[in-house]
Amino acid sequence: MRSTATKKWMKLGIITSLILVTVSFTGCKKDDEPVQPQNNIVQLVVNNPEFSFLEAAVIKADLVGALSGAGPLTVFAPTNQAFIAAGFANEAAVSALSKETLVSILTYHVVGSRILSSQIQTASNTPVQTLAQTNIFVTKDQRGVFVNGAQVTQADVQASNGVIHVINKVLMPAVGNIVQAAQGNANLSYLVAAVLRASEGTTNVAAALSAAGPLTVFAPTNQAFINAGFATTAAIQAASPATLTSILTYHVISARVLSSDLTEGATPATLNGGTVTITLSGGAKVRGRANTSASNIIAADVITTNGVVHVIDQVLLP
Repeated sequence: MRSTATKKWMKLGIITSLILVTVSFTGCKKDDEPVQPQNNIVQLVVNNPEFSFLEAAVIKADLVGALSGAGPLTVFAPTNQAFIAAGFANEAAVSALSKETLVSILTYHVVGSRILSSQIQTASNTPVQTLAQTNIFVTKDQRGVFVNGAQVTQADVQASNGVIHVINKVLMPAVGNIVQAAQGNANLSYLVAAVLRASEGTTNVAAALSAAGPLTVFAPTNQAFINAGFATTAAIQAASPATLTSILTYHVISARVLSSDLTEGATPATLNGGTVTITLSGGAKVRGRANTSASNIIAADVITTNGVVHVIDQVLLP
């Protein structure tokens, strides 16, 4: 028979083993639980030196409270380099904008729900409404996620009140339709003159470019028109409306085509029945059938209420 002392030691060993198993199980359970983010969206922005331009914008727009609230929110956050590429030399240049302008820009980067990258459907240019009450256009494919042509360079930065996706461009909300956007750009005044002159013929090009769309327009700069032989806007006004209509409609695609949609060697059809050729080597370019060289896209993804404009440095010749 076992002694009383032996029985006590056995009982103590069993109890100790049960305690260890319980502690081990409890520890594993805690390890498996996801760590909840402690910082809200604004705190994450403030704590990241790559967002100092964005921080300046949020403060000037007086959106600290809105972006620190319960949420959930999704923020597409441009880096400092994105702001610099958009023409803002430093934080002071961002803060120099009016509060109203910055509110319009920043709310265009915010969606009123939490959207993880895994929840984004694989599709091209899915419209998603922002807090600005206008749509951004989200594309997801084998390359990743794009918003209005801007690439998500870091996805799913978790915040206590939502999620941040880092992007490489500042998203600018539409300020009007294609014609209105051109009228607001001094470097496209020759294009506007051409549209108005063409509209004096049998085709109202201005009305076509102001319609619901969506449309994509490759918009030649003033210098592009000068290089094509139109030395002044008077020369454009002296041109045949039919000739200008043929040229202008060759710059229009009857679909929304953002820079993220452009593929090497693609030949999209234009409004006049011809095709243009897309190349991507050395930067995005578009070439007309009668052009000896391709035109550079020097400003991509100008969003309008009825499509998108890509500014180019040559007139496309059909």
